[in-house]
Amino acid sequence: MEASEVLRVNRALNKMSMLYRAAKSRKLAALGLHPGQDVLLWHLAQEREGMTVSALAERLGVEPPTATRSLARLESGGWFRREPVATDRRQVRIVVTDTGHKLVPSIERAWAELAEQAMGDMTAQQREITINALEQANDRLRRLVGEAALTDE
Repeated sequence: MEASEVLRVNRALNKMSMLYRAAKSRKLAALGLHPGQDVLLWHLAQEREGMTVSALAERLGVEPPTATRSLARLESGGWFRREPVATDRRQVRIVVTDTGHKLVPSIERAWAELAEQAMGDMTAQQREITINALEQANDRLRRLVGEAALTDE
């Protein structure tokens, strides 16, 4: 790759990362959320019976203490409740409340709006090429940093 192309790639990826996070932050702030909390709440909402912190951490590709801290920051919204696990008193099950379930369509709508705004008036073929290129780059970077579980953000 030529030096000018290297600069363009790095500049584009850095700028896109910053702009995407800023745009996502604004959309989520309107819902009372911060980046990352949307993904956490969405995953929890997919399991009607809830899930343990360990299961959530595995799904998110993080360590359980990280999931616990994220849940603590999210708890004040009343979007989930903690229930004891009958078979293991050391664990708790995180269950999304009705309030949390009602927020999920707004999260999905924010994601859809952001995707539409990012892709603009690209044709279906251009979108497919762009998405494939981004997914390939993500896969290569994931292998580079050894974080196979990071697939949602």
